[in-house]
Amino acid sequence: MYDRKQIFKDAANESLFFWGARQTGKSTLLRSLFPDVLWFDLLMTEEFIRLNKNPEYLRKTILAMPSVSTVVIDEIQLVPPLLNEVHWLIANKGIRFILSGSSPRKILRSGANLLGGRALRYELFPLVSAEIPDFDLLRALNNGLLPRHYDAENAEKLLSSYIGSYLRDEIVAEARLRNISIFSHFLEAAAFTNGEIVNFSNIASDIGVSMPTVKDYFQILEDTLLGRFLPSFQKKPKRRIMQAPKFYMFDVGVVNSLLNRGKITWGTEIFGKAFEHFIYQEIYAHSHYTELNYNISYWHTATHKEVDFILGDNEVAIEVKSCAEAQTRHIGGLKAFAEDYSVKKLLLVSNDLYPRMLGNVLVLPWKVFLQKLWAGELIS
Repeated sequence: MYDRKQIFKDAANESLFFWGARQTGKSTLLRSLFPDVLWFDLLMTEEFIRLNKNPEYLRKTILAMPSVSTVVIDEIQLVPPLLNEVHWLIANKGIRFILSGSSPRKILRSGANLLGGRALRYELFPLVSAEIPDFDLLRALNNGLLPRHYDAENAEKLLSSYIGSYLRDEIVAEARLRNISIFSHFLEAAAFTNGEIVNFSNIASDIGVSMPTVKDYFQILEDTLLGRFLPSFQKKPKRRIMQAPKFYMFDVGVVNSLLNRGKITWGTEIFGKAFEHFIYQEIYAHSHYTELNYNISYWHTATHKEVDFILGDNEVAIEVKSCAEAQTRHIGGLKAFAEDYSVKKLLLVSNDLYPRMLGNVLVLPWKVFLQKLWAGELIS
């Protein structure tokens, strides 16, 4: 079992929602943290049928067990009416609930009880490097970082099954989409745009639907925690900049499978794309697990000066390059950004062997960058 960085910081004895895409390891983590509590698993058919038909059974069961103080409900989104019972038990009996699920979409769209601010929100992401002993970058880029996939000697079939049974079937069912074929084409288009500035119009044209439909499909991926937009940095721009967001799917392995990338090896173009995606996953997870919750954005000018990631209020600017030896030509975007904004740290993450200064830019080998990131040395 991996020692996860999600430790529910500052949760104390509060109730909480715990979200995360399927197979990120939510249930495994909860069973390790709460081994002796009352547990309702809504993926179990008999449990689902019983509570879906009679949500009040939850209250009646708990009231019959006076010693119970903490309750876990796994896959809470499957039976949103249970939240009314949860609300009553929190307010009247002081029961602590851990409400886990793979997607808040159904609850949000149904207008179900969100507990009136009585539950904190946490999320679990795919594995990060700091959770993995003897971390293997190539394994991560090829297999992805869902625990079962990362561990597999051959993850291709697992990834294909994950996309077929979860991304296509379950998400289509949850979103009540009528045209599975169109949504499948959209998933591939979203994978092609991974890490790129999103052009909704081009995607709509490519898959033969309207632009509002494409935006709705991206919203489904966001709502189901399968991807997120990276906004453009737009603080008092001194140059004309791109304003459309970029989009990243939640796991690099899923993108590999959707695009049939094949084996990723050092120095290839697909290595560079997967490497940048991986660094983004690390940064995003760090922001949330540490509860620093700093903003993450990108910067791209009309003249194609670009910085991959801006952290916080232009505190840290990061460019990611897969090269073995960073050169002056690799830091043009960072230099241009520093001309327009006051930046505490200018970093280039690469495959260099050792840290070094390149002008006013600190070049960090990816291992050193990750060590400093998780040690809290880059942003606070």
